[in-house]
Amino acid sequence: MISSLRGTVAHVDADSIVIEVGGVGLSVAVTPQVAHEAHVGDTLHLHTTLIVREDALSLFGFDSREELAVFTLLLGVTGVGPKSALGILATLTVPQIADAVASDDDAPFRRVSGIGPKTAKLIVVQLAGKIVASAAGPSRPSGPAGITPQVVQALVGLGWSERTATEAVASVVDDASPADLGSVPALLRLTLSTLGPARKESVGG
Repeated sequence: MISSLRGTVAHVDADSIVIEVGGVGLSVAVTPQVAHEAHVGDTLHLHTTLIVREDALSLFGFDSREELAVFTLLLGVTGVGPKSALGILATLTVPQIADAVASDDDAPFRRVSGIGPKTAKLIVVQLAGKIVASAAGPSRPSGPAGITPQVVQALVGLGWSERTATEAVASVVDDASPADLGSVPALLRLTLSTLGPARKESVGG
C-alpha cells in the first residue's frame, strides 16, 4: 500500500497531478483545490491510497490524513465509488461533511454532481457515528443520526443483510415523526413495517 508520497510536481491537470519520486512519475487523482495549489517544480507531500481494480491501479492523494480518512469512509457507503468520494471532498470540507452527518442532513451531498437523493441519504445513515462533527458545530448525539446505526444493527440481528437494513432505515427516516426519530424501538417498528417478516438473507442479499 502506498500511504504517502513526497516528490517533485512534474505535471498538473484539473483533477490530477504527476509527482516524480526517484525518477518515476506517479499520476495521482486529487481534488481541484490540491491541483490549484500545486505548481510544476514544487516539492509536494500527499497522503495517498491505492485503489486496485481488475483493469487499473489508481492513486488518490490528499493534503491531510483527515481527508484521506473521510475518503475511505465514503468508499464504504453503498453506491459511492472513488470518483464520487473525491467529488464529495472537492465540494465539501471535512467539517462540512461531519456536520451534515451529525445533523442528519443529506442536502449538502445531493448538491454534489453524480450523487442522487438515495445515495445522499445512505451517506448520512452509513457514516452516522463514524465521523465527528466539527467543534464549532452543534453536538447532536441523539436524533436520527444517533439511533439509525442501532436500528440497522437490530435489523441485522433479526436476519436482514446490513445493506437491506441500511436502505430500509434510510427510506423511512424522512417521513418518520419526531417521536419515532427519537426512539430506537419506535424507528425499528416503523422500519419493520416496510420490510415485512424478518428473514435470513444470503451474504450478497
